[in-house]
Amino acid sequence: MTTLAFEDDGVDVVYEGTEFRLSKDLIEGATGKSYFDVTDHEVLQIVEENPELAGEPRRIGDII
Repeated sequence: MTTLAFEDDGVDVVYEGTEFRLSKDLIEGATGKSYFDVTDHEVLQIVEENPELAGEPRRIGDII
């Protein structure tokens, strides 16, 4: 299971027991979007190859 914790300047991730941080700049570069317009599903797709996406995607701007 992957855990995502969103903040103004990036996302703290726990993936398969490993903790790391995705910076705002990295997420914007990977998606080609403004950080606050990226969805939680898009961040999960950066972390996992084939994530199980449940529910409606939520914009980071709406989460924080």
